[in-house]
Amino acid sequence: MKYALPLLFCCAAAFPALAQPAPQTAKIRQEAQSGLPSYATVATAVVGAPLVIDARIGDLIRIKENAAPGLSSGRARLYVQADVLALIRGSSALPTQISYLADVPLDSRGKLPKLKRARVLLFARPVAGKASEVQLTGIDGQYLWTPELDALTRRITREVLAADAPPAITGIGNAFHVPGALPGEGESQIFLKTANGAPISLQILRRPGEKTRWAVSLGDIVDDSAGQPKRDTLAWYRLACGLPKTLPDDAVSAETPDNAEAVRQDYQVVLRDLGPCA
Repeated sequence: MKYALPLLFCCAAAFPALAQPAPQTAKIRQEAQSGLPSYATVATAVVGAPLVIDARIGDLIRIKENAAPGLSSGRARLYVQADVLALIRGSSALPTQISYLADVPLDSRGKLPKLKRARVLLFARPVAGKASEVQLTGIDGQYLWTPELDALTRRITREVLAADAPPAITGIGNAFHVPGALPGEGESQIFLKTANGAPISLQILRRPGEKTRWAVSLGDIVDDSAGQPKRDTLAWYRLACGLPKTLPDDAVSAETPDNAEAVRQDYQVVLRDLGPCA
């Protein structure tokens, strides 16, 4: 069997007994025509995909609805064969041709979009024992390729795979507030729970007559000078898309009512400045 660059190993579902797509899998996204997907959208796709593949669709076969369990209304399930053009993420070699299932939306006339020879970015996972097949990971499992989307995908992949990459946030640990000497002055610290146990904390500083400032520390040392993460970076994504909308009561259970309320207000400042996970 011929292999492309030895950067990743790709498996999918075998036809006709292909692994079913993940729920709502494999929508061909039309941002290629309407604009670049948001950083958060692409980051979510990259984070959830052990395999990221640049490919060109070759052959495809439409599967009959009675043989496509779980197919949503207004979609068609396709068996797709594609040529691998580039390997963006993965751990071992990938065959030069792969196959997978894709549930794609039909057009307004109920017709299939023209996908043959289309260049796509695939976000996928291996299927055990099937070296030439992949299973797409979700609704963002397949995108129409554009140079801008390719560049953004590669940038995010580098961020995710970096040795010092910020981990996923799984919750809030403890939080406390220390009032200052002047009315309205004070500092809050909020410690976050992460998927790998690495420490992340937030520091929020209030001064009378000044805008509230906050910083994030990625490590054991609390660094008030670290500042806020820049938007559309992995650190921003982890916070904007991982923090709960409200501070849980148990995080401030040891605080006085006034201090607990101050921490809650400071936490909302952080969420406001981060903006929504678009």
